[in-house]
Amino acid sequence: MAAEGRVLVHFDAGRVSVFRSRSGELELLGREQFANDGNLAPEELAERVGEFCAGLKEFQEVVDNTGTRLYATGAFQQLPQPDADALVTSVYVDTGLYFNIVGPELQRFYLETAKSACGSNDMMEGVIRREFRTAVVCGSFQQSLGDIEDTVARLRESGTDVLSPLSTRIKPETAGTDFILFDYQDHLKNDRDTWRHKLVHMDAFRRADAVVVCNPGGPVGKGTIFELGFMAAISKRVIFTEEPQGVSVRFPCEVGLGA
Repeated sequence: MAAEGRVLVHFDAGRVSVFRSRSGELELLGREQFANDGNLAPEELAERVGEFCAGLKEFQEVVDNTGTRLYATGAFQQLPQPDADALVTSVYVDTGLYFNIVGPELQRFYLETAKSACGSNDMMEGVIRREFRTAVVCGSFQQSLGDIEDTVARLRESGTDVLSPLSTRIKPETAGTDFILFDYQDHLKNDRDTWRHKLVHMDAFRRADAVVVCNPGGPVGKGTIFELGFMAAISKRVIFTEEPQGVSVRFPCEVGLGA
């Protein structure tokens, strides 16, 4: 994928545009009409999206959630949350792709970033420059702390505000235990207090543009799987750093950082 670049698809008001993002540059590959007056049922919309995505093999041999990204604005933003969830689910089941409905505030951020960076009015120019305003990083702090540190550093270098963890410096007395605490966190009152810390971490999911799951080699730990249920319940965008393994129920997600 690194050599070929990632294919980005933007479903907007009445049209759909296909781009290739490679080495920080955006190339328009095609653009066509896509009728969506806001009155179609999620199943009908998903069918139309699926039909369009089937044609993406013209631009990329393998169309999957690693090399292909879908973004939607316009009428898609007006969908009630249950209909939006149904659409995201149907598109994922039919195509294996995550249908990312971009909220109005995030869309404005992308447009402002594009305008500031290169004078463009195309949202996708903003996406490739800074995809997240805020993010949370998850993973096994016991097994993958080094990779988590690298992921946090990479996000911050791009300008992303990492809401949790705020620091990856471990409280020495918790090193090697089943529940690691970082230097900014309070000491545990008792074994039940682990839930308070877990809840604070998960509450940050609500405020983040995306949750990045750091899973080097693929395995996803039990603690992270617990958190994934909460992410799905609040319809949060989830990006794994590598193809997930050990997740019994597949759900809408993406693989690999960087637009």
